[in-house]
Amino acid sequence: MGILPNILFILVLIVGIGYFTRNIRKIIRNIRLGKAVDVTGPSGDRWKNMARIALGQQKMVVRPVSGFLHVIVYLGFIIINIEVLEIIIDGVFGTHRIFSFLGGFYDFLIGSFEILAFLVIVAVVIFWIRRNALRLQRFWKPEMKGWPKKDADLILYIEVILMCLFLTMNAADFRLQELGAAHYTQAGAFPVSSYIAGWMSSWSEATLITVERVAWWLHILGILFFLNYLYFSKHLHILLAFPNTYFGRLKPQGQFDNLEAVQKEVALMMDPNADPFAAPAEDAPPPEKFGASDVTDLNQIQLLNAYTCTECGRCTSECPANQTGKKLSPRKIMMDTRDRLEEVGRHLDAHKGIWEPDGKQLLDDYISREELWACTSCNACVEACPVSIDPLSIILDMRRYLVMEQSAAPSELNAMMSNIENNGAPWPFSQMDRLNWNEEN
Repeated sequence: MGILPNILFILVLIVGIGYFTRNIRKIIRNIRLGKAVDVTGPSGDRWKNMARIALGQQKMVVRPVSGFLHVIVYLGFIIINIEVLEIIIDGVFGTHRIFSFLGGFYDFLIGSFEILAFLVIVAVVIFWIRRNALRLQRFWKPEMKGWPKKDADLILYIEVILMCLFLTMNAADFRLQELGAAHYTQAGAFPVSSYIAGWMSSWSEATLITVERVAWWLHILGILFFLNYLYFSKHLHILLAFPNTYFGRLKPQGQFDNLEAVQKEVALMMDPNADPFAAPAEDAPPPEKFGASDVTDLNQIQLLNAYTCTECGRCTSECPANQTGKKLSPRKIMMDTRDRLEEVGRHLDAHKGIWEPDGKQLLDDYISREELWACTSCNACVEACPVSIDPLSIILDMRRYLVMEQSAAPSELNAMMSNIENNGAPWPFSQMDRLNWNEEN
């Protein structure tokens, strides 16, 4: 019987990590459906971005209240995982508090974990109040109805439960140490759970062991559940924020990428020896599609962006188009891209990896043309995102498709482009008439 719990723990661990690995492979497969993109550039700058933005939370604390609370939860998540490592080792080998040999440093660690766990509970309660009692506007936009709102609340509940289980486990452990129970090593400092242990002063040793073991098992099972729930949740950014910030844009905001196909056309026009009427070679690749109408037309970094979206709504709250009542929401652009990508992935799973057109696409079925043309291209959403997501790049690629593939630009834009082509300026005046206004004075 002594080894049975260890075997059971190892099986649970294998199943939990195995399912998590399966989901991560799906994400990687789906991201690779996008176009490969050249990510060459100063790797030092990319590492700095990741250190500042993902690890250092630099852009998160721009909004002090939510930023400070998020840093507490973030630190709690990172640091308390050291304690999870100890739980895993204890579970595999049947030990108890394997790191207790660290002595005073171990006491400091456990004490720090407990204080952080308490602060995480406080921060999560405040987050819940901000979302559901104060009803901050960015959390109640149309795209947040249904599952996105439930998901955000469910994450908060899970975090509170995990922290409470951790403190309950420590409280029972602390009482068992006081009673000198076998197997319960005298180790750790318990600045928070010692108060909870006071309520357990009349409990028997057998009851305390049961409470400690149940809390221990539920805590590790809850962590494995949370790990696998990330795939279905906006909290996938916990893992993907690091690669996303590493591959974040290094070019100046607003700088367009040149289309290789257009560059070739211009080079052909400028070459006096080229034959503009020459037929393409038989083995020439098919003409490149301009812009994007579906997720497979986007590049891999844009698809990584979609999976990384935190749904925090900072981009939408900063968007001037959204502020003036337009339909555009940069957050919805990213959520729609992720939803369509997931739909394509499920379609591939159902057809054993073979793509068969499903009659849908990102354009029109998920993102409307009204949303795309409402964008002012100001980059406010890009600047506001705490994890370097670029909704504008998707909007511009879809606009490019509408203009260059379908000639479906708004009439005002068509008029402007015609004026530029014919008159060299956006205004409907010939070059000869531009200074006529001066003669009227």
